[in-house]
Amino acid sequence: MDDTRSSDVPLGSDNATSQEAGETPPLRVNRTRTGIHAKPAPFPEADLDDPALYFNRELSHLQFNIRVLEQALDPSHPLLNRLMFLLIFSSNLDEFFEIRVAGLKHQVALAREESGADGLPPRQVLAEISRITHEQVERQYHILNETLIPALEEQGLRFRRRTQWTEAQAAWVREYFAEEIMPVISPIGLDPSHPFPRLVNKSLNFIVELEGTDAFGREGGMAILPAPRSLPRLMRLPSELCESGYTEYVFLSSMIHAHAQEVFPGMEVRGCYQFRLTRNADLAVDPEDVSDLASALRGELLARRYGSGVRLEVADNCPDQLSRFLLTQFELEAADLYRVSGPVNLTRLMSVLSDVDRPDLLYRTFTPGLPRQVKSDVSLFTQIAQSDILLHHPFQSFSLIEDWLQEAADDPDVLAIKQTLYRTGADSPIVGALVNAARNGKEVTVVIELRARFDEADNLALASRLQEAGAIVIYGVMAYKTHAKMLHVVRRERGALRYYAHLGTGNYHSKTAKLYTDYSLLTANETLCEDVHMVFQQLSGMGKPRQIDTLLHAPFVLHDRLVAMIDREARHAEKGQKAQLIIKCNSLTEPQLIRALYRASRAGVQCDLIIRGMCCLRPGVEGVSENIRVRSIIGRFLEHTRVFHFHNGGKPETWCSSADFMERNMFRRVETCFPLLDKKLAQRVRKDLATYLVDNCQSWELQTDGRYRLLDAGDAEPISAQETLLYAYAAKP
Repeated sequence: MDDTRSSDVPLGSDNATSQEAGETPPLRVNRTRTGIHAKPAPFPEADLDDPALYFNRELSHLQFNIRVLEQALDPSHPLLNRLMFLLIFSSNLDEFFEIRVAGLKHQVALAREESGADGLPPRQVLAEISRITHEQVERQYHILNETLIPALEEQGLRFRRRTQWTEAQAAWVREYFAEEIMPVISPIGLDPSHPFPRLVNKSLNFIVELEGTDAFGREGGMAILPAPRSLPRLMRLPSELCESGYTEYVFLSSMIHAHAQEVFPGMEVRGCYQFRLTRNADLAVDPEDVSDLASALRGELLARRYGSGVRLEVADNCPDQLSRFLLTQFELEAADLYRVSGPVNLTRLMSVLSDVDRPDLLYRTFTPGLPRQVKSDVSLFTQIAQSDILLHHPFQSFSLIEDWLQEAADDPDVLAIKQTLYRTGADSPIVGALVNAARNGKEVTVVIELRARFDEADNLALASRLQEAGAIVIYGVMAYKTHAKMLHVVRRERGALRYYAHLGTGNYHSKTAKLYTDYSLLTANETLCEDVHMVFQQLSGMGKPRQIDTLLHAPFVLHDRLVAMIDREARHAEKGQKAQLIIKCNSLTEPQLIRALYRASRAGVQCDLIIRGMCCLRPGVEGVSENIRVRSIIGRFLEHTRVFHFHNGGKPETWCSSADFMERNMFRRVETCFPLLDKKLAQRVRKDLATYLVDNCQSWELQTDGRYRLLDAGDAEPISAQETLLYAYAAKP
């Protein structure tokens, strides 16, 4: 495989990998360097604390967002999905500024700058973020305006700008503005009695230049015009007003621009320019000062809408003096200003994907499959008792878990159900089953993490719903987010109690289970189920850490055991034995784990890391990390599985986990990491990992200098891991 594409230049790919009907592709074996390694020639002892060995976390996070943006240029994705990737880039960038940039700015403002293992001070990181983001935002709008919009128009989807409206369309807009917009719009003139208003985080607004004298004798100046938040940002024109064969849309911002004069009768509107402010949206709940977490969060959710400003987006034609005026109002600097050549709120265009009926412009649909062992006419309790069931979402159905929980809710032999919920929804089938179970008289205990970022309001709502049904709701441990994905069922069978459990790498969320790759294990293994029971006891009660035999759990033993397993692999390599580890997770930032991987590499261990997002480890450094290869898979599905495989001297161990290799997961969260005790299931997961390691279509390899290069199949057979797994596991038509 040749590395021919870099993440910092416009990319494309014409090596799509759909399988021909009727062909059954084998899951690929690992073609990376493995086997018995000769003991390497000794290198001088390396300083593994050297900042040069670590990439900055925030800059690495930004690089992941850029890899997402690259998908908008990849013709192997359907056209509307390319638009989707461009909009996801916007959404990711919003959160990046709301949380990560806001945190850095807060450190600088308080003069409490802290550097990570990379040694870069926050001021320097902010400067680099600004430089990179300005380049990429400009590029994003160039891709939208010069590539995607023309391509969509060729397919009959058109976005009409003001200058392109026909007379009939302009008349329809005029009527819509009068009937739907004008009654709910609230202009705010700026003068001593009307100070600059507090604007909601990420809301669409306009700054308007006025000339003339109003009804009260006030001289014109400036006004702020907030766009009504109740209205969609994109409106579909009636079909009779569209050119034959076209579906056409107009932007709310264009409508307001076109009729701004009507909002200020008798005044002359000399200019009207859209802008959007991004605010600090991190919630600050101090465990020392909170007696009621739910009440504290409700208060913080209101404050989130009005946090300090971190970024200002303005139309690219906004005059400099108005931009400077806005920067002053929000206490921002010139580096925080982003001029955009299009709508400032691109994420709201996501509605197009569900609005148009164009399956030819979207990924082909599929039906998630089920393992062959699952029988629809047999109780799931009976099937789980016979053998563990492993599901790989979204290729295999998440509904099996929902069905099992509903069966448990209705089963008179089920006595108790305990579950953790991190991200779900108040109207989800999972919550509905728990409500039914509580109403059916079962002991239902739910550990809800209220602080799941941007899902706090939903979690508060579902907590209320469960409490009203009679379930016991616990908010976890104040100083530690409960991020573990666990479900525990107690059932009476033949006069004795038997435990069942579900453990997963992802959330109990039916929608994201169709988009994120995750593993789910349904088991009746006595030791594993007993450990899950103990973790729940630890969460709901008080006392010293309990004896847990099989599970690894954070914040107690997970980190130390992972370091020990990596070091164990290094010892095998030092003895001249075959040594290999494969780590697949979302992020790798924790310095002690990185140092352990460096030690393993120095010993000769082949380290294959599949890290979707942030990676602070620098691969390919002679004498330190030349045996480490890092790749990031970006494709149709969001890679979310956390899998850790160790060769272990011929006695392989494969673990799945809710935790990433990050400080927060290891030390500030409740996490679980569970072994695949069934050898066939463990072998299956290792086969899945091997498939990812030979992907040459959607795999980006991290270079020593921090850039990512897209692996190109060249003359070799193109292999897409996600397509291969989809073909292997989804239901056959």
